[in-house]
Order: sequence, then structure tokens, then C-alpha cells
Amino acid sequence: MIFTTKAEYGVRLLVELGRARTEGGPSAPVSLKAIAERDNLPLAYLERIVALLRRAGLVESTRGAHGGYRLARDPATLTMDEVIVALEGAIAPMECFVEDGPAPPPSDRDGRVLCSHLQDGGHGCATKLLWTRVQGGVMQALGGTTLAELVAFSARERAPVAIASPIPTS
Repeated sequence: MIFTTKAEYGVRLLVELGRARTEGGPSAPVSLKAIAERDNLPLAYLERIVALLRRAGLVESTRGAHGGYRLARDPATLTMDEVIVALEGAIAPMECFVEDGPAPPPSDRDGRVLCSHLQDGGHGCATKLLWTRVQGGVMQALGGTTLAELVAFSARERAPVAIASPIPTS
């Protein structure tokens, strides 16, 4: 299963917003332009990605001269399965796991994985067990990873995006 740059850039965007968040409280809005420049990402693409994240309720926006984006929730409560599903849609190791119409909520599926192979008497294909385990493992890894963990990991790597221009000290 290969995730697109939408997932990669979306997670990187959220990490930067998480890094800008003050300890235990909300952060000042961060401009997408600052993140795009900092991480060498295409601004127009980030704008499309942040629209998906906003629609999913993961980020909030503020308009105006000092506007930008900030996390809608505490990074410790934001798991990567939510993020990837918001950006990529259904997470499936094989096309046959994806429904043509809107997918039922996970609570309505009882943990069952879809299988579109109807020619085999409705029992699913011989590899269904394998792909079910692959999907479960991916979802478990994503669901077990919070944005707070990624922010803490990235803090060891570099300084956060500047929110405002530093005041020169002479």
C-alpha cells in the first residue's frame, strides 16, 4: 500500500502546526506560506490539503493579516488513522476492499473487511485473511500514533516554524 504525497504533506503540515502550539494551550495561527517555505512544499497543494483537514475538523483557520491555520484539537488526541482517512479516503491494501458507494461507518461493519469477489459463492477470495491482517496492521499502527508523538520526535530534529518575525536584540 502506497500513500500519496497528500498524506505525506498533510502529516508534515500537521506536525508544523503541532510544533507551533504552546504548551497546554492553543497556538497563534501559522501561515501556509511559512510552512511551504520552511519544508519546501508547494503552497497551492498545501491549500488543497488543508481544505481536506479543515473539512474533517482537524484544523481551524483564522482570516486577516495575522491569520493562518492551527490545530482544532490537542495533538495527543489526534491519531494518524483519522488524518490519513481524511486525506486519502479508505485505507485498503487491495482495490477489492473498497466499496463503490459511500462506505458504512466502521461500527456498522463489525470489523469485517469488504471483498468484492462475488464469483466465489460469497466466501471471499483465498487471500482475504492476508489482506485483512495487512489492513488491520496498518490501521493499528496509524491509530496507535498520535500527532503529539510526531511533534516530539520532530522537535529533536529542528526548530519550529517562526510565527512572527523575531525582534532584533542589539
